[in-house]
Amino acid sequence: MLLSTTTPAAENPAALATSTTAGAGSLALTAGISAVMAVLATYTLLHHKQVFAWTKAMRRRDDDTATLAGPAQWISKLYEEQCGLAQKPCHTAEFKELARVTNMIKGIADHTAALRTELNHIVEQADDYLATALPDPGPATKISTSEHRHQLVRAMRQEAARTELERALITAEQKINTLRRG
Repeated sequence: MLLSTTTPAAENPAALATSTTAGAGSLALTAGISAVMAVLATYTLLHHKQVFAWTKAMRRRDDDTATLAGPAQWISKLYEEQCGLAQKPCHTAEFKELARVTNMIKGIADHTAALRTELNHIVEQADDYLATALPDPGPATKISTSEHRHQLVRAMRQEAARTELERALITAEQKINTLRRG
C-alpha cells in the first residue's frame, strides 16, 4: 500500500488551527467589505435624493420665473406710463396708452394665481386714476375762477390717484421679486 505524504487535518492539529483562522479571517474581511459597500450605497442614495430635490426646486423656480415674466413686463410698462404723466393735469386723450396697458393686465390677472390679488389691485387703482381724467379742453376760451379752482381740485385728485397706482405697482414688483427668489 502506498503511504500518503499528506496527513489529514484531523491528524495534524496545527493545520486545523490555520485553516479555521484563515476561514474566519476571510469571513470577517467579507463582512467588513459588505458593511463599507452598504454605507457607500446609503450615502450615494442620499446624495442622489438631494440632487433630485435640488433639480426639482430649480425647475419649479424656472417655471415660476417664466410665469412671472409677462406680468412683470406689463407692470413695468404701466409704471413707465404713469411716470410719464406725473405731476401734470392729464386729459382723456393722454390716458390712451395707460388704458391699453391696464386692459392687458386685467386680461392676465385671472391666469396668474400667484399675483392675482396684486394685479386686481393695480387694475382697480388704474381705473380710479383713469376716472380722474380732465375733460378735453375746448377752444381757447376764458375760464372762470371757480372753474379754474374746480380743475385744480380735480388735478390734485388725479395726482393722488396716480400716487396710489404707483404704490400698487411697487407692491406688485416687490412680490414678483420675492417669488423669483423662491
